[in-house]
Amino acid sequence: MNKVWHDAAMPIISPIPLNPLIDGRQSERAMLVRRGVQRLLKEMGAHVLPELSLATGRRADLVALTRQGDIWIIEIKSSIEDFRVDRKWPDYRLHSDRFFFATHPGVPSEIFPQECGFILSDGYGAEILRDAPEHRLAAATRKALMLRIARAGASRLLAAELAGVAVPALEGESE
Repeated sequence: MNKVWHDAAMPIISPIPLNPLIDGRQSERAMLVRRGVQRLLKEMGAHVLPELSLATGRRADLVALTRQGDIWIIEIKSSIEDFRVDRKWPDYRLHSDRFFFATHPGVPSEIFPQECGFILSDGYGAEILRDAPEHRLAAATRKALMLRIARAGASRLLAAELAGVAVPALEGESE
């Protein structure tokens, strides 16, 4: 009997989250879109941070830093209603060189503004169906955003390492 209790025993609460890199706010459908977009961006050589808080207090779904040093923001929309109730996206153009919407095949692409890029994701991959127009950041804004990206990335890396999550080396880093 003690053995059964021992095997079944688990803490009611833990001071350490199981994975500090997952915040649990996104729906399954949004996570499906996110995974496909992240895979696409990785194939393109970009590095991505999800859920980055910007200076305005808004939180961008995905922020990508390309090989060329461009900053892209990708706003994930999992339904028509999700798009219709969200009016914060124009602010994201002030914090990126290019701005995209991303969704899945169940959401009609026609609802998204033509002046923004458009990515279609199925969870396993994604494709840029409409490129985003470039609107270069001012030097001071770029510097502040690069510092924000670096600090958030370093903070998340530390949290992952402290939680025992395996973190692969970056391309070009010695192991």
